[in-house]
Amino acid sequence: MTATGAVGAGSDVVAVQRRTVGVLVGAQALGGLGNTVGIAVAAVLAKDVSGSESLAGLVQTMQVLGAAAASFFLSRLMGLRGRRVGLVAGYLVGATGAAILVVGGAADSYVVLLLGAALLGSNSATSYQARYAAADLATPTSRARALSMVLWATTFGAVLGPNLVGPAGDLASAVSLPPLTGPFLVSVFVVLAAAMVIAVLLRPDPLLLARELAGRPVGEERPGTSWHRARVLAGQHPGIAGGVLAMSAAHAVMVAVMIMTPLHMDHGGADLEVIGFVISVHVLGMFFFSPFIGALADRIGRPTTLLIGGAILWGSLWLSGTAPEGASIQIGIGLFLLGLGWSFCTVSASALITDSTPIEARTDVQGAADMLMNISAATAGLLAGVVVEVLGFAALNVFAGILALGVLGAVAAARREPLSS
Repeated sequence: MTATGAVGAGSDVVAVQRRTVGVLVGAQALGGLGNTVGIAVAAVLAKDVSGSESLAGLVQTMQVLGAAAASFFLSRLMGLRGRRVGLVAGYLVGATGAAILVVGGAADSYVVLLLGAALLGSNSATSYQARYAAADLATPTSRARALSMVLWATTFGAVLGPNLVGPAGDLASAVSLPPLTGPFLVSVFVVLAAAMVIAVLLRPDPLLLARELAGRPVGEERPGTSWHRARVLAGQHPGIAGGVLAMSAAHAVMVAVMIMTPLHMDHGGADLEVIGFVISVHVLGMFFFSPFIGALADRIGRPTTLLIGGAILWGSLWLSGTAPEGASIQIGIGLFLLGLGWSFCTVSASALITDSTPIEARTDVQGAADMLMNISAATAGLLAGVVVEVLGFAALNVFAGILALGVLGAVAAARREPLSS
C-alpha cells in the first residue's frame, strides 16, 4: 500500500502533519531524557576511570563522533526506507551504547567507555534527525515552527534528566554498580521506549508521504553517492552552505564549553547535584524556547534569527569565561544563554537547509549537514580538554568566541537564498 493510500483518499495532509508532530514530540521527550541524563556525569566518570582530565572530554567527543557517523548512515537509511525505520534503528543503537557505558564503568575500562559513548551518539543523531521528520509535510512558512516543536520536546529531558543523577546513582548502587553508571542505566530503558513509540505510532511515514505527494518516491535511483549529491547541491544553493556553517559553528561552541563546565565547577568543589542543575538549566535554554524561535524564524526570516543567535552566543561566552570555579549564578546564566544561542542558530539553520533543498535530496543533505555539525563539535570537544588543562577555562571561552564568528558567514550566505516550496 502506498503512503497516500495508507492515509486514505482525500485525506487531510494538515491532520497527518499534526499527528506526525505529536508522535515525534512524545518520542523526543523520551529520547531526549535518555540523551541528557548522563551529560552531567560523563566527563567525571571518564576522569575517574582514566585518571586524566585531558582524556575526560574524549568520551563526550566520541559520543559526538558517533553522532556524526550515525547522522550520515541513518539519513541514508531514511532515504531508502523512510523516517520510521531510520529513527527506530537509531534509537536501538543508542540504547546499546548506553548499556555498554554501564559495562565500561563497572569494569573500570576506559576503552569500553569510548565504545559505548560512540554508539550512544546514535541516540543524539536520531533526536536531531527527528526534527527534519517534523518538517517533511510542513509548508515553507511553518517549517521552522514544526521542527522547533520537536526540539522543544527535549525540554522534558532537560528538566528531569540531569536532576536524576542522584536517584540514578542510588539505583546503580542498589544493583552493585558504580553510582556514576546509574544515569546510563536509566538511559537504556527510556531510549528503548522512544523506539517503541516511533515503531508503533509514526504511521503514515511523513517522508514517504511527502515524497509521494511530490511525485518523487523514496528509494528511486539517483545518480552519484549521497555525499556527492549533497556537495553538488551545497554548491548550487548558498542557503545549504550557510545553514551547515551556522549549525557547525554553534554546535562546536556549545559542545566545547558545555562538556568542560562540569569539571570547572568540580574544581571549585561544587556538588554533583549542583552541577546537574546547571547542566539542566543549560539544556533548558537549548530547547524550551525553540517554538518561539521557530515562529520568529518563520516571521522575520532565517538570517535575522541567525544573527540574534550569534550575539547571544558571544554574550554567554563572556559570562562563562569570567565565572569563578565552583557553583555561581554567573556560570548558570552563562550556560543558559549558551543553550539559547545554540537554539536560535540551530532552529534557523535547520529550516534554512530544508528550505534550500529539493524534496528528493533532503535526506542526503540533512544527513551530511548533521554529520559535519557533529564532526566540528567533536573536534572542538577534543581540543577543549587540552585547552582547559594547559590554558584554563577562560581561554576555552575565548577559543569558542572565535569559532562563533562562523555564524556571520552563515548570515551572509542565508541572505542570498530565497524561500522555496
